[in-house]
Order: sequence, then structure tokens, then C-alpha cells
Amino acid sequence: MNLIFLDTETTGNEIGKDRLCQVCYKVGSVMKNEYFKPPVPISVKAMSITHITNKMVQDKKPFIGSEMHDDLKNLLEDGILVAHNAKFDISMLEAEGLATNKFICTLRMARYLDPQNAIPEYNLQYLRYLLDIDVAGDPHNAETDVKVLVAIFDRLFLKMKESLNSDDEIIKKMIEVSSVPSIFSYFNFGKYKDQKVEDVAKSDRGYLEWLLNTKMQNEKNDEDWIYTLRHFLSR
Repeated sequence: MNLIFLDTETTGNEIGKDRLCQVCYKVGSVMKNEYFKPPVPISVKAMSITHITNKMVQDKKPFIGSEMHDDLKNLLEDGILVAHNAKFDISMLEAEGLATNKFICTLRMARYLDPQNAIPEYNLQYLRYLLDIDVAGDPHNAETDVKVLVAIFDRLFLKMKESLNSDDEIIKKMIEVSSVPSIFSYFNFGKYKDQKVEDVAKSDRGYLEWLLNTKMQNEKNDEDWIYTLRHFLSR
């Protein structure tokens, strides 16, 4: 199915400003992992998470113009990118001149397959330990994270097999779900924790309006919650 399992480490999390410093991807049985010298410095915050320092990459080549850049450009033309919080990785690839035509976001798929919001967090490392995925390597390293990504994808794929028959149907549905923001059914935080968003919209509409305004003002907008709140406020 030409799936490209990919993870990146970056100079920071600000889309439009930060750039790639490590890229790892797996296609079939082949995994490639490389470090690159970004055109902007790696932030101290990013270094504290990834342990990739400016000294480590000062002698590395830039990503643009590299063999990996060319390989990914060709792979992404016809392949399907698989990433956790794919929107971020896609934005980082776009900053490097790479377009993504089709993608599967394992974060959105995990939310989709958890309609009761039983899982409190959906980040890659939380799912890694929640699902007892036994993968060697440090968190927030692109190579380790790709291994975890593949394992999580396999779990999600098996779950989808319970309702869909063919592999092609599953991949098609995964792409469809990944292409739009998630709708949360329950609150997993705050004073209405474990209550249905639909019920709160009827009993305390002002809370949803306040929460939407708060989310909109946050520098790190939560697209899925904004989409959810607008959905229920429009009904």
C-alpha cells in the first residue's frame, strides 16, 4: 500500500518558523534515519526534549538538496504518509518544499476509535505505554518514534478490521478520518469531565462559548476541540 511511516524532530514547534533537524521514515522493511543542519538554530526547549543540540548538527548537510529529500519527494507523490499528529509533520515538510498528497494521522485515528474518550491523552508516548508497546529506544528520537508509530498503526488497523472487511477499505477510511478534525463526544477535563459535550451544550451553552474563545486565543490552537465546540454550538 506504499505506506510511508515518518517522524521528524525539529528546532521548535512554531509552524512557519521552525525547521527539521532529524528525519526518519520506514517504507516496507527499509528504514532511513538522518540528522540535518537546519537553517535556524535549535531552541533550548527543543534540545531539552529531543537531546539534539546545535553542536551535534553543525557539520551536517541541509535537508534541502539531500538524497533523503529527493527520495521523500518521489515517495510522497504516490505514497501515503503515516504520522502521529500528521498536520505538524506535513507543515514541517512543506517548509522544506515537500508536498503530501495523502496521509493517515494515527492521533486522529486513535481518537476516532475511542468514542467514549476513555483515553485521557493521545500523544505518541502516552499511547506507547498505555498499549504496552515494547520498543527499545529513547522517546522523542525520530527513529524510536517511527518504531512506536508502526506498532500503534498496526493496533489501529486490527481494530478497524472489526468493522471493515478489506485492507483497501480500511486505508480509505483511515485517510477519510484523518482529513478532518476530530469531534469529541465527552469532556476529558474541567468541571464537566466525563460528561457529554452535547448535554453540556444544552445545559451550559455559555461554558462552550467561553471555552471556544479561550481555545481561539491560545497560541497553540487545538483544532479538534475548536471544531468540536463549533459543531455543538451550531446545532
